[in-house]
Amino acid sequence: MKVSENKIAEWFLRIALSAGFLSASADRFGMWPKEVSAWGNWKNFVDYTNSLIPFATNSLVSFLAYAATGLEITLGVLLLTNFKTNWVAKASSVLLLLFALSMTFSKSIKVPLDYSVFTASAAAFALSVLVQIRQNKNNKN
Repeated sequence: MKVSENKIAEWFLRIALSAGFLSASADRFGMWPKEVSAWGNWKNFVDYTNSLIPFATNSLVSFLAYAATGLEITLGVLLLTNFKTNWVAKASSVLLLLFALSMTFSKSIKVPLDYSVFTASAAAFALSVLVQIRQNKNNKN
């Protein structure tokens, strides 16, 4: 059985997005060597989160840091399954777009562009489109 290019693209997107989410989450818990870490520990990540939303209270920043990390871990794992992929991909796209916009408004447009956050958001949206096309095709058969 020949694997279609769409299926290859779908799994490439799933794995790349999942790896990004899980790698960033692992970094926050000190699971990457210091030399290659963006944050290296939870405190540095919370401080960075605070820099993105400086008007927020410490308790709100802490909540948002936990929420973002929880969502990234959950979405990262779900992207590797066939569980509601269309919904998971759209949720991933929205989460990444929120990250990109918060970086843009608090830092500059250069930050999310340098980290390809808009690109990752678009990739997650493209994944949802590929999955929807496949589901529509399967429903017609």
